[in-house]
Amino acid sequence: MTRERVLIVGGAGYIGGHMTDCLHHAGFSVTIYDNLLFENRYMKEVDFVYGDIRDKRKLSTLLKNQDVVIWLAGLVGDGACAVNAPLTRELNVDCPKWLVDNFNGKIVFPSTCSVYGINNDLITEDAEPNPLSLYAATKLEAEQYILNNAKDPMVFRLGTLYGLGDLHSRIRLDLVVNILSMRAARGEPLTVFGGEQWRPLLHVRDAAEAFVFSIEKNLSGLYNLSRENYQIKDLAHEIAKIVPNTNIQYVDMKFEDLRNYKVNNSRILNTGWESKYSLECGISQIYQIIDTKRLKNINDIVYSNAKYMSWLEET
Repeated sequence: MTRERVLIVGGAGYIGGHMTDCLHHAGFSVTIYDNLLFENRYMKEVDFVYGDIRDKRKLSTLLKNQDVVIWLAGLVGDGACAVNAPLTRELNVDCPKWLVDNFNGKIVFPSTCSVYGINNDLITEDAEPNPLSLYAATKLEAEQYILNNAKDPMVFRLGTLYGLGDLHSRIRLDLVVNILSMRAARGEPLTVFGGEQWRPLLHVRDAAEAFVFSIEKNLSGLYNLSRENYQIKDLAHEIAKIVPNTNIQYVDMKFEDLRNYKVNNSRILNTGWESKYSLECGISQIYQIIDTKRLKNINDIVYSNAKYMSWLEET
């Protein structure tokens, strides 16, 4: 039996590491396409093609031999996307649209729950989007084009990720759970501004495994993907249960990020998918790598999408 061929575009990043391992273990033939924006090398024992998503000729050649494309490439996060708006639109909108127009197989695409913006309800996939940033707006435009035009689309609106994917890929220290866990591990106070806002959270390994699950089960359509909803203020309490001597400081002042949403993920749960990795797991992972000094320089801008993109823009 011929193994199904999966191309992970942007597969050298935060989500792609564990996803690659899962696909490989499940028997898929995996190829990674990546420009190593945040990396100096790629050493996983898997087929790898170095390239930019704007290189249509190189991508076109690869697409001819693939059954499934998982499109992880693009700019992620409000700060990173705000650095260069034209580049953000090119990478987050134009390139995914090109993929739809030039590939007839299954497309699996990560959108974001940020498209909901501010919504006090428990949100299903049928809720009216309300993007508040360029990042959210570009992901919404791309996901809608994919859903309306791709032959076999699978779109996940991801909650805010946390934790470690694998021991190879870049760690992100610019996500709320990871940021607060890192600060607590360093003995810094956790300053919580208001903290009433809600976020749906998801371990990065759960995200990766959900993508693989969707391919194995041949799912299609639009799905919220999260484990559970938390208020920001409660995250600090969860971290304090794990990190000794955590100092929480509350400030009666709204944080500049106005997003507030909690999502209903019953649609994906009804397919049989289950979350495996708890918030405690993610907090512990970040705490351990900081506490044991496994990162030489945790202030390195490579761990932050926004800081790294700003540096690239300046150089």
